[in-house]
Amino acid sequence: MEVNPNSQQSAGTQSSSSNLGNIQRPGEYLRHVRLQKKYELADVSQALNMPVRTLEALEKDEYTALPEATFIKGYYRTYARYLSVDASMIIQRFDEIYQNDTGFHAQNALNDSPIKIMGKLPGSNSSRNRKWLKRIVILLAIIVLAWIAIVAVQNWSNKKKQEQMSVNPSNVQVLSVNQDAAVGDRLELKISQPTSLNIIDSTGKVLANGRQTQDLSLNGQSPFQIQLNDAKAVSLNLNGEAISLSPYTVNGKADFRLSR
Repeated sequence: MEVNPNSQQSAGTQSSSSNLGNIQRPGEYLRHVRLQKKYELADVSQALNMPVRTLEALEKDEYTALPEATFIKGYYRTYARYLSVDASMIIQRFDEIYQNDTGFHAQNALNDSPIKIMGKLPGSNSSRNRKWLKRIVILLAIIVLAWIAIVAVQNWSNKKKQEQMSVNPSNVQVLSVNQDAAVGDRLELKISQPTSLNIIDSTGKVLANGRQTQDLSLNGQSPFQIQLNDAKAVSLNLNGEAISLSPYTVNGKADFRLSR
């Protein structure tokens, strides 16, 4: 049982808590019922999935802080059902006092809504900001993908250039040796397939070093220190005499000293 604090009653006379008093306002009545049922506002907010500030505005009957009348009625119906009270009398009382509070008719909500005077709902700017943020993110993603594609094309181009350079004639480094000198020994190498080699004479001069694809004719002082990466690819002559490499070959590689 609930005593209407806004109505004058004789001692001992009470009204049912399920009836909206003639003077009582809708939000005030719902708040009174909620407190009587000992419901916390936060719990109601969670149960109805309705912001606490919206519930507070409803209970205070602050209609200018709420959307247009159609939504307010929907809020009242939801809140009333949750508190197990008659929603029809709440809506009827709302229609009676809405015009007095706002100066607009509750039935002409879309045209006369105070929210139209107040401006757009706070969520509209947030929605617009999210749209712009999404567009910016997409634009940045496109820029990043374009940059990755450019880098990939450049890397591919550089790789092709390197491959073309690798098929060019040997980059073997043959040190300057007087090929016409009458003194010294003559070392001739016939190359059947590309291989790496290193040849040093007795004076410490490096006669040839690196990868070789063509035949070599070198002059120097024996003995020669010879290293062949693929002995089968090389035929060797010293001063016109063929030299067998099989005695010096281990696992296809040859590393030996050769003298006349």
